[in-house]
Amino acid sequence: MAFTLPDLPYPYDALQPYLSKETLEFHHDKHHAAYVNTANNLLKDSGLEGKSLEEIVKETHGKNVPLFNNAAQHYNHSEYWKSIKPNGGSKVPGSLEKALIESFGSIEKVKEELVQAGTTQFGSGWAWLVVKDGKIAVAKTGNAENPLIQGAEPILTVDVWEHTYYIDYRNRRPDYLKAFVDNLVNWDYVAERYDAAVK
Repeated sequence: MAFTLPDLPYPYDALQPYLSKETLEFHHDKHHAAYVNTANNLLKDSGLEGKSLEEIVKETHGKNVPLFNNAAQHYNHSEYWKSIKPNGGSKVPGSLEKALIESFGSIEKVKEELVQAGTTQFGSGWAWLVVKDGKIAVAKTGNAENPLIQGAEPILTVDVWEHTYYIDYRNRRPDYLKAFVDNLVNWDYVAERYDAAVK
């Protein structure tokens, strides 16, 4: 089954002033699209054509590096677009809020740890909220890697590759991450992912 580039769940200009229309056009239509196209070419004759994206990511890790890199980037980006929304970052739904406070002490602490993880990820990569052994934790990964290969379930995805923020923030990654946690997080989606992960 071929991979397809998902439409953005909102208009290109909907995340301004935090992420510009130009950023979303480049990031979605050029970067994400390139991962999808390359992954589709590499999927042919790989023996994995009928598998889900998650299965392909797990099965190619450490074995088929080019397919892993492109399939994982497709997965990571697809989750990133759903992790953000216009007017995001405000109220955290009840069951998720309770779980986050149990794991971190406060919602502010969660945000601080996410910003710290994203800021300290050297080079390209991702910061995450994950569920592992029933608990929520912050994680970070380099390049295309993601928590699926570490036996964890991602529930929030933050892209820290430079193409994500450079047009709007230049080299100010911490400012982008602060804007992300305060104004962009789609906590309703994170709550859905959390509920599915602990079932």
